[in-house]
Amino acid sequence: MQHECRITVLDTKVFPEYQEKYLADPKSGPCPCFQKGDTFLLKRTAERDDFYHLMNGKFCGEAWDAISRYVYTALQGGSIMHKWTNDERMMIACCNDGTRPVIFKIERIDIPETEEEREWLEKQNFKNTAEDAYTG
Repeated sequence: MQHECRITVLDTKVFPEYQEKYLADPKSGPCPCFQKGDTFLLKRTAERDDFYHLMNGKFCGEAWDAISRYVYTALQGGSIMHKWTNDERMMIACCNDGTRPVIFKIERIDIPETEEEREWLEKQNFKNTAEDAYTG
C-alpha cells in the first residue's frame, strides 16, 4: 500500500500584544508564508520524495520542524494520533511561532495497490471516541 500526506492550513493566528512586547519588529503581523486554505500534497516514492527534500523549499523551516514527525508517520502508513483525534490518520498541529502560529491539519492518505489491500482498508475503523481518548 502506498501512502501520501496532505497538509492543510486551517487557520493563522496573530498575537499583536506579544509581538509588540517581544519582537524586534513589533508590527510583524501574521505569518507571511501561509494562508488559510493552503494545501500541500506530499509523496514519498522512488520518483518523488517530498519528505527527504523538505518540499524543496516550499515550506517554512520552523513549521516543518514542528510537524515533520507527523508527516513522516503518515507517509510510512502509521497511526498519526491513535486515541487522540477522532480519526487516527489525522492530526491537528501548529508551528512553534508563539506570536503568529499557523494551525495545520495533517492527513494520511492510503492508496491500495491491490484488491486485497483495498478490501482490507474498507474493513478498518480508524475512528476514536471520547471513551477511547488518551488524556495524559
